[in-house]
Amino acid sequence: MRALSIRQPWASLVVLGLKDIENRTWVTHERGTILVHASKGMTRIEYEDAIEFAVEAIRADPRHAGKKETTTLRALGFAIEDLQRGGIIGQVDIVDCVRASAAPWYMGNVGFVLANAKPLPFRSLRGALRFFEVPA
Repeated sequence: MRALSIRQPWASLVVLGLKDIENRTWVTHERGTILVHASKGMTRIEYEDAIEFAVEAIRADPRHAGKKETTTLRALGFAIEDLQRGGIIGQVDIVDCVRASAAPWYMGNVGFVLANAKPLPFRSLRGALRFFEVPA
């Protein structure tokens, strides 16, 4: 199966179904289920900026209107010390690749449209750039 490395906390937001667009600078023709690999690297500043952005995106996302995620990201395991890194944490379907979107998660260039996110038990694994094959 193929995987894509995503930095935390974005990777966890994806596998919990909160983030439905993965932003990249390159186009993909990949469709279907991929594994989500949580990259090892993450600075405190990256974490804090991502959490701030995520709270605003969740508030702006009509799929989550009225839910409590905006105030409970840390309770959902989003404390910096709780985020799993350096391995597979879930799976998601890539259903489209777009160059524009009104979704609050879209930040420009290219967006992989995601659906059917599912967390999986953590599996330690070295990541790679772009899509990469995961041994069975």
